[in-house]
Amino acid sequence: MNQPRIYLDHAATTPVLAEARAAMIAGIERWANPSSPHSDGRAARAALEEARRQIAGALNWDGEVILTSGASEAISLAMLAGKADGWIVNPTEHDAVQRLTTRIPAGRSLMRLAVDLDGRLVMASLARALETCGGRPMVVVQSVNSETGVIQDNAAITAMARDGGALSLCDASQSAGKLPLPEADMIVVSAHKLGGPPGIGALLVRDLGLLEPPGGQEKGYRGGTENVPAAMGFAAALTHARYWTDRAADLRHQLDSAIRGAGGEVVAQNAPRLPSIGSYRMPGMAANAQLIQFDLAGVSVSAGSACSSGTLKTSAVLTAMGWDEKAAGEVVRVSFGPSTTRAHVYRFIELWRDMAARAKR
Repeated sequence: MNQPRIYLDHAATTPVLAEARAAMIAGIERWANPSSPHSDGRAARAALEEARRQIAGALNWDGEVILTSGASEAISLAMLAGKADGWIVNPTEHDAVQRLTTRIPAGRSLMRLAVDLDGRLVMASLARALETCGGRPMVVVQSVNSETGVIQDNAAITAMARDGGALSLCDASQSAGKLPLPEADMIVVSAHKLGGPPGIGALLVRDLGLLEPPGGQEKGYRGGTENVPAAMGFAAALTHARYWTDRAADLRHQLDSAIRGAGGEVVAQNAPRLPSIGSYRMPGMAANAQLIQFDLAGVSVSAGSACSSGTLKTSAVLTAMGWDEKAAGEVVRVSFGPSTTRAHVYRFIELWRDMAARAKR
């Protein structure tokens, strides 16, 4: 008999919680446009605003919540509408950030920071950037890297940014619902990373005066009819989040130890990392070959972030950390969720050891 598939790619997306599905079904009954003035529209608006309040409350956020179609749109809104004269960007940010830096708006500057061999921001590079960047820049540093799980010290980063007269933007897509929100002026969250539906996220803003409103819905900060069912699902996922990171830490520790014991390399092993994400190098076997073999054996893992893993490009994250092209091309990512069991991890280890042994021949 075929074994059930094992899903170890929760950093890409994780299954929708039952509570979130139920909330979305209830939201479909609120089918009216929440901008309409009649009673049907007002009922939809009430449901939307209640979901917004629940999202803020679950995240312990006392600022504004702008609902978006996801983290990528929230990042774009913050960086393009933020009242900043330039961007100071961490080199290991998500592709959604990196794509924006290839088309810098007129009148804005761009400076890139540096990370150490474990992917942690080099604070001296931020100090230098703040000293040399004119005007009021925006410092863009994520809380947790989606490929390596490395956790940045956003409290220290934001404190330095504010001392230098800069704004701070933090992509918390991977950490929201698992770690406390980082300290920042604007924070990005995504529903489908924590058991909510895909296609909705939020930009948390300390003060709406930090943004130039482009017009439309969401108090003029985001155009398009609001997605009430998705907002309700997002709120339910946060409200009913399952606390499983302690178990994930134990599973990841076992996986790290097994990979090192089999001659592999743990990426960023000396840095603080989110317990649910680990990246591993198998010397002698390309990541794409590993992914194919794992998939054929019924195990879903990835190489890099889901937004870029369909390409053959070398990971920009690993390159920024000092990895050469060959070594970076031998790294796969494993990420856990609430449904991950010890048996799932043992099966992955068994397969990894067999592949690594063949790669050595």
